[in-house]
Amino acid sequence: MDFEALYVDAQSIGGGVAETVRRAESSGVRVFALGPGVLEKIADAQTPQPVIAAVRFPVVDVGDIAVEGLTVILHDVRDPGNAGTIIRSADAGGATAVVFTGQSVDPYNPKTLRATAGSVFHLPVAVANLEETLEHFKGGGADTFATVVRGGTSLRKTDLSRASVVVIGNEASGLDDATVARCDAAITIPMAGRSESLNAAIAASLIIFEALYQRQDATASPAPRSLEEL
Repeated sequence: MDFEALYVDAQSIGGGVAETVRRAESSGVRVFALGPGVLEKIADAQTPQPVIAAVRFPVVDVGDIAVEGLTVILHDVRDPGNAGTIIRSADAGGATAVVFTGQSVDPYNPKTLRATAGSVFHLPVAVANLEETLEHFKGGGADTFATVVRGGTSLRKTDLSRASVVVIGNEASGLDDATVARCDAAITIPMAGRSESLNAAIAASLIIFEALYQRQDATASPAPRSLEEL
């Protein structure tokens, strides 16, 4: 990630952001001091921080994503809060990458970025075609799973310990039949209450951590023997 420029509230340059400005200038980043009220006009937050940075995000090619662990595909996921939360959960749960396909929200939408809480900087995020993405991972030997509200194999009975891809669908309509058919299998999260479905970000998070726990169980070392057994 390369910084293009730093925009700073002129009234704050001598205060708490002085060290940030110094480090930016020493690294060759352009720093622009903004007059009163300008920062508030260009930022999308109502009460922005006194510093805004313009950065160039690296372009991630799906073909460069390793076929290992769990990769999450967001297909037609349009809510920036959901998308950002899923990236945050993917980072926390040790996922390999998050891929945006179809009519999904821009992963670099300001609201999406804020919802990632910085996790967008920690793992590969790509924008690609769904069919090509599935082809890449299937070609590498990964299992591909579509998420469905009902009718799929229970998440608790699904093996996610090996290289896997999970496709999360649109918040309102989920995944269409054609997309489900492109995957090796469908999985459903069992629910005990009367709710019709789970929020997309919640569902994705549950799957991400189920995969994490399965991988941990698969690689766990045998418990050491006690002194009595020696």
